[in-house]
Amino acid sequence: MSAGDDADALDQATRDFVAARPQLFGIAYRVLGSATEAEDIVQETWLRWQRTDRTGIHEPAAFLATITARLAINLAQSARVRRETYIGPWLPEPVDTSVDPQLGAERAEALDMAVLFLLEKLNPVERAAYVLREAFAYPYGQIADILETSETNTRQLVSRARKHLAAERREPVTPAAHRRLLEVFLVAAKTGSLSALEDVLSADVVSYSDGGGIRGASRIPVVGRPHVSKYLVAFAPRFWPPTEVRWVEANGGPAVLVSVDGNPVALLSADVSERGIERLMWVMNPAKLEPYAASLST
Repeated sequence: MSAGDDADALDQATRDFVAARPQLFGIAYRVLGSATEAEDIVQETWLRWQRTDRTGIHEPAAFLATITARLAINLAQSARVRRETYIGPWLPEPVDTSVDPQLGAERAEALDMAVLFLLEKLNPVERAAYVLREAFAYPYGQIADILETSETNTRQLVSRARKHLAAERREPVTPAAHRRLLEVFLVAAKTGSLSALEDVLSADVVSYSDGGGIRGASRIPVVGRPHVSKYLVAFAPRFWPPTEVRWVEANGGPAVLVSVDGNPVALLSADVSERGIERLMWVMNPAKLEPYAASLST
C-alpha cells in the first residue's frame, strides 16, 4: 500500500469516526452519567480505531459503538467502587442538550437527570443494554453481540431495567407543566415560604445535594415534605440573597443555574410528576458544575 493509500484510508477512518461521534458520546454518557468520563471513552475509541485493521470492517459505526459500549461498561464497573467513597449523594454530571436534544440517539431516552440517577443503581451491563435498546433502538441481537451474551439474556437485562425504573419513578409531567412548577418552587424557595413549598412538593420528596464534599452541601439526602420544606426555609436567607439565577436546559429539561458574581454555585433540576416535585437535584460539585456552565457560553 502506498503512502497515498494510507492517507486515504486514514481520511476515511476519520470521516467514519466523526460521523459516529455524537452517538458514541451519547452511549458512553448514558452508561457512565459523566460527560468527562464519556469524553475519555470516546478518545480511547478513536485511538483504538486508528490502530485497528479496518479492511474487513463493513459497518464502522457498529464497530465503533461496540468498542465504546464495552469500554464504558468496564469504566462503569470501576466507577461503582469509586463512588462508594464519594462524599455525599452522587448525581450525574449535567449536559447542555439545547443543541442536540437527543444527544446522538434516535430517542431522547435515558437522558433525564432522574433517569440517569436511577440507572446508576443497576449494574453496568443492565444499564448498557437498556441504553442501547431504549435510546438507540439497537436490535436485541446486536446488543447481545456487543455485550457478548445471548439474545434471551439481553431481553431479560432490558426488562429488568425497565421494571426498576417503573418501580422507582412516577410518570413525569409535560415539559410545560414541569417548567411552571419549577418556577413556582423557585419563588417559594427564594422567599422561604413554607406553605408554598409544601404545596409543590410531593409527600415523599427527596432533596439531593451533590457537592463532592464542598462546604454548604448537605451530605445526606433530605427526605419527606416536612423535612425538605423546613430545610429549604432554613437555608433560604443565607443562600439566595447574593445569587443570580438563569433558566437553562440540562439533560432535556428545564433547570436553574445559580451563580454568585458570575461564578456558578449550583444547578437545580427536578423530577416532577402529577403529585408535585418528587426529587430535587442540586449539582454543586465544581468538577461537574463548571464544565456545564462553560458549555453554555460556547
